[in-house]
Amino acid sequence: MLKIRLQRIGRKNDPSFRVVLTDSKNSTKSGKFLEILGTYNPKAGEKKLENEKIKYWTSKGAKCSDTMHNFLVHDGVIEGKKINVLPKKKPTQKRKELKAKK
Repeated sequence: MLKIRLQRIGRKNDPSFRVVLTDSKNSTKSGKFLEILGTYNPKAGEKKLENEKIKYWTSKGAKCSDTMHNFLVHDGVIEGKKINVLPKKKPTQKRKELKAKK
């Protein structure tokens, strides 16, 4: 299955990302992709997306990662609600309870 997701290309402590079309079986750091669909620079706040290509591939059955889905909803490229991508926090436990479990 094809996925549209972010691929990190920046140096250490200087993140920047490509928006790529890739097979979902490829890992995010493998470097393998079929097509570049845009770029994202979080430090400068720049997003350059090729909306026509993204619409084309989603019509062909490509799925977006949750973060890319939220970007596209925010920019108005696709319709829908945003998805919560933050991890669910575990309730805090006291140290004594943690030591007792070990």
